[in-house]
Amino acid sequence: MGRKLLVYMIDGTEYGPRTVEIGNWVGKAVYSNRASVPKILARDEVLRPGVYILKSSPVHFSFSERIYIGEAEKIQSRLKQQLMEPKRDFEELVFFISKDDLLTKAHVKYLECRLLQDAHLAKAAEIDNENMPYLPVLHEAELSDLEYFLEQIKLILPIMGFKFLIPSSIQKDNQHVLVSETPIELFFIKSKNFSATMYQSDKGFVVTKGSQAKKMMANGMSESYRALRQKLIDTDLLSLNGNVFIFNDDTIFSSPSSAANIVLGRHTPGPITWLNSEGKTLKARLEENSFS
Repeated sequence: MGRKLLVYMIDGTEYGPRTVEIGNWVGKAVYSNRASVPKILARDEVLRPGVYILKSSPVHFSFSERIYIGEAEKIQSRLKQQLMEPKRDFEELVFFISKDDLLTKAHVKYLECRLLQDAHLAKAAEIDNENMPYLPVLHEAELSDLEYFLEQIKLILPIMGFKFLIPSSIQKDNQHVLVSETPIELFFIKSKNFSATMYQSDKGFVVTKGSQAKKMMANGMSESYRALRQKLIDTDLLSLNGNVFIFNDDTIFSSPSSAANIVLGRHTPGPITWLNSEGKTLKARLEENSFS
């Protein structure tokens, strides 16, 4: 079932500050670019407890964003501090509060810690936090409510342009969620020196753990793919083993071509490069499924 998303442009401009709400959810998100923060600081939402995320340009070219996650009993005071902090040269921010004023200091500390845990697991962005806070001790009913609150945060963040929780790999303890009753069809790339296996899931195109990738990249390989491979290396999803790279986890790609390009180290059309056990291309199988 779909969810109703309510977006309000605070100053009526496309790139200005905005609020986002979901149906009957008690939470509320507030987004702003840095230049518009003074407008946000004058709103009632900043007087409440909440969790916030700051986004800035990454230090390493292999990542697309750098994030800092924090919490505050009064968002307004903390954001004023962050504006004055030289090393927090953020470009965008989003924070989450409860419209019913039921979030406490312990609750927002819990949300901060859980967001940091998931950000580290996703391996999708540079994380500016130096320390990992401890989860506060809460009652079971509170934990259930906060996990639901967290799920709504995860739904809203990509809409706001914050993609640090979109995972780069499939965690072992979550694989059962991705495997449906329908058998997974595997596709392969094989050469004399290495081989790789891929399957399609609701997360994207997944190259399986243990697959191999060519060590050297072709001279004509684009900078974006060089950056992607470096990110996989930096996050320990790829490691060098002799003359090939090894995938250390099931690794998610946005397209079959990006997966094939990393495996082969050159530009190649993924839909006709990946073959199933019968030698049929991914493109052919997708066409067959679309008419079945």
